[in-house]
Amino acid sequence: MSKATTHDMRCSVYIATSLDGYIARPDGGLDWLSAAQQTGEDYGYARFAATVDVVVLGRSTYDTVLGFGAWPYGGKRVVVMTHRPAAPRHGEELFDGTPAELVARLRADGHRRVYVDGGRVIQQFLAAGLLDDLTISIIPVVLGAGIPLFDGSEQALLLDGAEPFPSGLVQLRYRLAP
Repeated sequence: MSKATTHDMRCSVYIATSLDGYIARPDGGLDWLSAAQQTGEDYGYARFAATVDVVVLGRSTYDTVLGFGAWPYGGKRVVVMTHRPAAPRHGEELFDGTPAELVARLRADGHRRVYVDGGRVIQQFLAAGLLDDLTISIIPVVLGAGIPLFDGSEQALLLDGAEPFPSGLVQLRYRLAP
């Protein structure tokens, strides 16, 4: 059982990857995600987001999200893990510490579910044993290169479910093996 589960707070990943495991092009581009866009279909994201009370992002992901135009995390506490200074635009907090230190702080603040996003941050949380579950939506595209979701570290996962969609996207839900 992960540290987060034993203390009644869940740390979750909800992310899309290419079939070959990349979360973005080498330049950070996300245009390939449109291969699975369907009118009126969010693949369960709104339902997931409604259960989240804090979002933890890596700095590169944060910079990408700032370019979206509309801020997607309205009403949520947002923490950006970074070693570089930034000027928060939407009340987000900057954090320069370890995932374990951040999880301890969020737990002490009474948070129940943390949405962890960004390749390096996900890798750090996974390595620290702080993730409880991962929802990975596989987009039917092979990029050939890019920013990988995983860094090569071994981690056993238990399948909680799989769902194919008409767009060709397949969503996999895992929890971490004890």
